[in-house]
Amino acid sequence: MLTPEELELYHRQLIIKGWGKESQEKIKKTLIFIAGAGGLASSASLYCAVAGFGTITLCDYDTIALSNLNRQILHNHTRIGMHKVDSAYATLTQVNPYIQLNIQNTKITQKNIHTLIEKAHIILDCLDNFETRHILNKACVQQKKPLIHAGVEGFSGQLTVILPGQTPCLSCFLPKKSIKKPIPVAGVAPGIMGTLQALEVIKLVTGLGTITANQLLLFDGLSMRFSKITLEKNPHCKICKQ
Repeated sequence: MLTPEELELYHRQLIIKGWGKESQEKIKKTLIFIAGAGGLASSASLYCAVAGFGTITLCDYDTIALSNLNRQILHNHTRIGMHKVDSAYATLTQVNPYIQLNIQNTKITQKNIHTLIEKAHIILDCLDNFETRHILNKACVQQKKPLIHAGVEGFSGQLTVILPGQTPCLSCFLPKKSIKKPIPVAGVAPGIMGTLQALEVIKLVTGLGTITANQLLLFDGLSMRFSKITLEKNPHCKICKQ
């Protein structure tokens, strides 16, 4: 049940054609798990919070460094050295006090991933390393949970919605490469792609529009172009093959 305060807070989206109270109730009942509390997670979590997703869990074990602040807008200069999930909690509770926020100050591993995501309805991949992405992907396939993947580099980004059993999984098209040096990134890139992740969550829950499934959305910020490529299941994929 939406409170009078929530009805006022969400009024502008409630009057969107096809949205209404029923969709907002669905959003309120949805549990989101966000892997990461950095650049992608900053915009993704902010827009999931203001949309009214009832329970949001953020998982990250890192602390805030000065070099994070060109893109990680959940955090600020007064919080350098603070755990990212604690900073995220402080920011998001001020943005929307009507939702429940949970934080997990831990590193995602093969041992803990199933417990971390077991209660969530939708998972957001806001990570910045390939090894953990693949751990997350495997668990989502095994638990049959939707995974919204995004990644960025420079002024560019990519996004897809993975529906286990219906679409290719991350391992079908993303190599398990290891990158040891920092990835160059302009702050606007994760801002845009994280916002698009939040948009995909909204569409997935409300049924509005068309989600980016079986396709990889590519964004080139320098030419301001979006394009899509079709994704196909890898018949030799060890993660999602039937």
